[in-house]
Amino acid sequence: MQSFEHAFHHHRCFAYPTEAVFGLGCDPLSETAMMEILRLKSRPVEKGVILIAATFEQLRPFVHIDRLPIEHQQKAFDSWPGPFTWLLPKSALTPTWVSGDSDLVAVRVSNHPLVQKMCQLVGSPMISTSANPASMEPARSSDEVRSYFGSDLLIIEGSLGEQQTPSTIINGLNLETLRA
Repeated sequence: MQSFEHAFHHHRCFAYPTEAVFGLGCDPLSETAMMEILRLKSRPVEKGVILIAATFEQLRPFVHIDRLPIEHQQKAFDSWPGPFTWLLPKSALTPTWVSGDSDLVAVRVSNHPLVQKMCQLVGSPMISTSANPASMEPARSSDEVRSYFGSDLLIIEGSLGEQQTPSTIINGLNLETLRA
């Protein structure tokens, strides 16, 4: 895990297993690392990415959860840790390269043991976006990650979670499900 900590703190991106697929991640406050991810994926910055964390406390500085009705907040808390990504009002700390062109930011408290361990090690959420070039299938193994991005990219080895599909995305303002 030392190589992961080093990458995180030195503005580099890395690949790692999540609940369903391999993700590309970095320090959410590192524009350098984020631009590298977008370049690898050929993904426009306007789309935004997910912040994944070990606890809600790690996400709190990035969101204004108090702008949601209490019962909506409770629904988010009840769904975590788990495969539910919530779109919440973003705080001033959330960079545009994370939220894209939206006033909301996508956040998830993961129940994946490796993801939890990684976030606890650096005391921060991580960027999470599927490890694949635009229009290709998300990688489900470190070999697939290598075939997409080459051997220079740091890959954190580990197994995927039990999820067959990417997380459900819910808009915290109106509880609309965007990706079931």
